[in-house]
Amino acid sequence: MKQVAQNYKSGELAVLDVPPPGCQPGGVLVRSLYSLISTGTELMKVGEAKLSLVGKAKARPDQVKKVLDTVAQQGLRSTYQKVMNKLDSYTPLGYSLCGVVVEVGAGAEEFSVGQLVAAAGNEFALHAEYNWVPVNLCVPVPDGVQPEQAAFSTVGAIAMQGVRQAEVQLGETTVVIGLGLVGQLCVRLLVAAGVRVFGIDTVDDRCRMAEKAGALACSSPDEAGVASLERSLLEASNGLGADHILLAAGGHSNGPVETAARLARDRARVVDIGKTRLDLPWNAYYDKELDVRFSRSYGPGRYDDRYELQGIDYPAGYVRWTERRNLECFVDLIAREQIDIASLIAGTFPIADATDAYAKLSSGSLPGVGFLFEYPDVPTEELKQVAPHVASQASSTSGAARLGFIGAGNYASSMLLPHLQTNAEATLARVATNKSLSAANAQKKFGFEQISTDANEVLTDETLDAIFVVTRHSSHADLTCRALETGKAVFVEKPLALTYEDVDRIVATVEATGNDRLMVGFNRRFAPLLTDLRTRFGQQGAQSLRYLVNAGKLDPSSWYLDQGKEGSRFAGEGGHFIDTLSWWLDSLPTDVYAVPGPDAGDVIVTIKFANGSVGSINYVAGGNTRFPKETIDITGGGRNGRLDNFASASVWTGRKPSTKKARGTDKGQRAELEAFVSAVKNGTKMPISFDSIIATTRATIAVDRSLASGSPEKV
Repeated sequence: MKQVAQNYKSGELAVLDVPPPGCQPGGVLVRSLYSLISTGTELMKVGEAKLSLVGKAKARPDQVKKVLDTVAQQGLRSTYQKVMNKLDSYTPLGYSLCGVVVEVGAGAEEFSVGQLVAAAGNEFALHAEYNWVPVNLCVPVPDGVQPEQAAFSTVGAIAMQGVRQAEVQLGETTVVIGLGLVGQLCVRLLVAAGVRVFGIDTVDDRCRMAEKAGALACSSPDEAGVASLERSLLEASNGLGADHILLAAGGHSNGPVETAARLARDRARVVDIGKTRLDLPWNAYYDKELDVRFSRSYGPGRYDDRYELQGIDYPAGYVRWTERRNLECFVDLIAREQIDIASLIAGTFPIADATDAYAKLSSGSLPGVGFLFEYPDVPTEELKQVAPHVASQASSTSGAARLGFIGAGNYASSMLLPHLQTNAEATLARVATNKSLSAANAQKKFGFEQISTDANEVLTDETLDAIFVVTRHSSHADLTCRALETGKAVFVEKPLALTYEDVDRIVATVEATGNDRLMVGFNRRFAPLLTDLRTRFGQQGAQSLRYLVNAGKLDPSSWYLDQGKEGSRFAGEGGHFIDTLSWWLDSLPTDVYAVPGPDAGDVIVTIKFANGSVGSINYVAGGNTRFPKETIDITGGGRNGRLDNFASASVWTGRKPSTKKARGTDKGQRAELEAFVSAVKNGTKMPISFDSIIATTRATIAVDRSLASGSPEKV
């Protein structure tokens, strides 16, 4: 299928041929008829992508801070790889469309094949021929509504949420500052609600368009224009001023905020809808005690994965207008002809001409605010058939181990695939990802022979020698069992499993198939500085070890926070640290005792090992972001050892320590993958024993069980 994408590093815009997404549970697969071009959000993103790296940094200072914190913890090389991987990738554009349902996933049976729907979401309603959309971001389009008008629904919901935040009432007065697409829709919604509307914009044609839609008067933002508008506003409001100001403007000027204070009545509401500069003039806002509010996207539910991805609705008695109900309300207004959308449509482009369309829009050569992409007509019977999920194919490398990947997210793309790409003994044969562009990015960067959005195509590919499972945690156990059943070697990123039941299922699969060629991505034991430290320290019998992990706070949007589905944060990461201690001691864990720390997510773990050694893991989130992430201290046999964040390692055997330093931060991924590929190619044993993998996984699960019970847990 065709999809519009942009490389944020180079600024390149392209219409790519990518595999269509599969239909997942909890949503529907939609074939696009029209998708709306956001002349605000999208053109801003397109413009940022064309900036230099310095320009991008200035545009996103929040991301620069994250990068600097990562450098302090993980080193320059590792951080550079991650940042470049994100920048040098195709990213999708679009978030508002209308299309036809071609497949219904489990749990989305309220929809039917052939149904016309409006869809939202910058991860789901993309400029692409096919999109998978979860149920709470998709609504039926009433009979009689033209699909090109329904494609405006998402931006309509954005405008509607802004109007709702203003809490307008019949007979009140509102000024809309910024009469682009969102502003024009605000004007129409306000007029439909019986509100007297005024508008301000730098473009005269937009002012006249708003007046035709029912605004009483619109003007330019210069002094003469504002003064004229102010006179009309005071006359219409009996000298009070505006009850509400809607800021739908963008840019770096503070003019909209200052004008809002001038035109607002005492205790009016000022609602920010666009990305407006907000240096509030304190005296002006204080004197009138203005109520400044923000309008968050389409409405309640936005950015909540439980609502958007899991389909968990908010009861109407508590949250009357969610983002889905806003979408439904907007298409209903169109159906009842209470809001005019046709006059907003200024142009329609074939999806194949997307790059030319963006060039014209960016240059300002096209008048108007509403532009659409149109998708080729497809006979109804063909709408039910999605094209095969396969892209290009190339010849394999003779003698190399042929590898298939299920998943190719940021970790795989920055820490695994670059090493495999340069390994002469490995051929990257096939990759399957949930998202179409992820597969396309993996092929572009790493040269995969075949790409798809269906994991079954990897699992059933008989030409593969090994399968990598690099997906979200909750899917690891099932995919690992299915991969082991193929008889191939399997590499799965930690954690192997989230429950004892899943561990037992994996053990049963190994026993039933006789295939124990399993590897888990416990890379620390392969780190060169740590392996050298172990050699220099020597085996000293029973030892005491302390592993400090300065994990830091998670980004609020991280899927790691979905503990109900993906397990706790420690369940996802803790296996690394337990495996490292077990490898160092050459002994398996037997007992685990864990207590929570003072900050959310903190865990203090004590582990007993079969050889009498004791290890502790302090996994804490409340530390300074610039403090080293991982520190290991070892004591035993009259010696001490320390690893400082894979940057330096010291052994104390006499009066002075013997210290070695690394040039960069190497946590062992390259050596780990070389060992695995060699074992696959040569048929030798796996780099980590199956018994060790299972014991580490069970010990990791036991940590959460101990936290819940308050007692030690046997492994």
